Amino acid sequence: MNIVDKIIEYISPQTALKRERARAATHMIRNFINSGYSESGASRRKKSLAGWNAVSKSPYEDIDLNLDLLRQRSRDLYMSAPLAVSALKTNRTNIIGAGLKLKSRIDFEYLGLTKEEADEWERNAEREFEIWANSVFCDSTRLNNFYELQQLALLSWLMNGDAFALIKYDKPTSYMPYGLRIHLIEADRVSTPDNVIVNQGIVKAANGNKILNGIEIDNNGCVVAYYICNQYPNSTLLEFKKKWTRVEAFGERTGNPNILHIMESERCEQYRGVPYLAPVIESLKQITRYAEAELTAAVITGFFTVFIKTDNNTSEIPITSPIPDEEQLELDESSYELGAGTVNVLRPGEDVVIADPKRPSSNFDSFVNALAKYIGAALEIPYELLTKSFTASYSASRAALLEAWKAFKMRRTWFANDFCQPIYEIWLAEAVARGRISAPGFFNDIAIRKAWCGAEWTGPSPGQIDPVKEVEAAIKRIEQGLSTREKETTELTGGDWDKNIIQIQRENELLKRAMKGDEKSE
Repeated sequence: MNIVDKIIEYISPQTALKRERARAATHMIRNFINSGYSESGASRRKKSLAGWNAVSKSPYEDIDLNLDLLRQRSRDLYMSAPLAVSALKTNRTNIIGAGLKLKSRIDFEYLGLTKEEADEWERNAEREFEIWANSVFCDSTRLNNFYELQQLALLSWLMNGDAFALIKYDKPTSYMPYGLRIHLIEADRVSTPDNVIVNQGIVKAANGNKILNGIEIDNNGCVVAYYICNQYPNSTLLEFKKKWTRVEAFGERTGNPNILHIMESERCEQYRGVPYLAPVIESLKQITRYAEAELTAAVITGFFTVFIKTDNNTSEIPITSPIPDEEQLELDESSYELGAGTVNVLRPGEDVVIADPKRPSSNFDSFVNALAKYIGAALEIPYELLTKSFTASYSASRAALLEAWKAFKMRRTWFANDFCQPIYEIWLAEAVARGRISAPGFFNDIAIRKAWCGAEWTGPSPGQIDPVKEVEAAIKRIEQGLSTREKETTELTGGDWDKNIIQIQRENELLKRAMKGDEKSE
């Protein structure tokens, strides 16, 4: 204690006690502020962080309120930015490819079947599913078969943040015995109706549930229904009056989904997806502008344009422009055009000064490649795959492909769970109900139904940089019991081992007959 504290304590012990408590509290606060993240990412004293006022709110405020602009910019990049197109189509090609194929995997032990009986049932189910899946009649618009719908749904999901598939039914016909139809709609059409109740900024349905960006949720946060507009909200083709249809998320009696919502969540209690390109929209736009500027500079540099200066207006120069009149962009006499071999005659007193910014830049390629690596890291696509440039060593290229394949497999699993499997289960229920497939107990017990609905969805394989090494590694894994022939066939070629064995057996029999025929002829 200093002399002042001693005097205060002598005159007023209570005041001295308060001063001591205040001093202790201040000491505790200072120790608290100067601990942990307060001296790193949460520091408010460091000059490098002093102006960084980050504020995060609810998923609705951070995501939903910005979705419309994010979607428009994402679509614009898909239509104008080469790297953005590559990112989306690389995902589509590696995740879906020609389509995820059904491989039925029923729980035959639980169903009381032998392995041979299960194999026969699975082949029959796959054969029957192909009748529906390989026809454009599975699409309510009759434009795509099921496998083409897959790539469209995935591309819509990545570009817009989420995609929706309506479950519809039509009358079966002699050429299509199933009534199930899939209708894909883009994210824009799932939106909040105009004529809803707004109370203190909260949009509510007539039943009191909240509506967040076209999705109705109850007091427990469960998704109850979706509101679908009959047209795009931003469209100027106002052919019909705007009207929203409320579609319940699940059937009350069956529990089957009436609409499939495909999205990737990044935050808890998030009900709408974010476009795949959202974190790199600015980078992609800037690099596109830079590339366009360099391309324009290269074109201008390649032009050989002559400008002729005259002292009066009466000078006649017997040189004409190589650009025909009908191809000229500007017919105004005060305008001049640049072009290969173009000749422009200037008026008296006019001069042309062309800036020389030393373009195209010699650093263009290295800068774009560096930025492509930066963008690829954010999108989980290695630079080599994003730019389709495999100039590194075998080990580096293979490591890049394997790293990318982790993300592709993850999204393939999500897509199969959210799109392919629910549609297959709905189709199988119809097939059993119509008597085209026999599945005893299918509608009696949910456990039995799930056992009949077991399936895997196989897609394109990762591909091999050195097929010999890949096959040798696969053989060793099979020999050591680390993998199976079926799994390796799927991962190496995307094929079906069971069908391969049947085909090999047939080919061997044909080869034996051919060899016997040759021996007899000799």
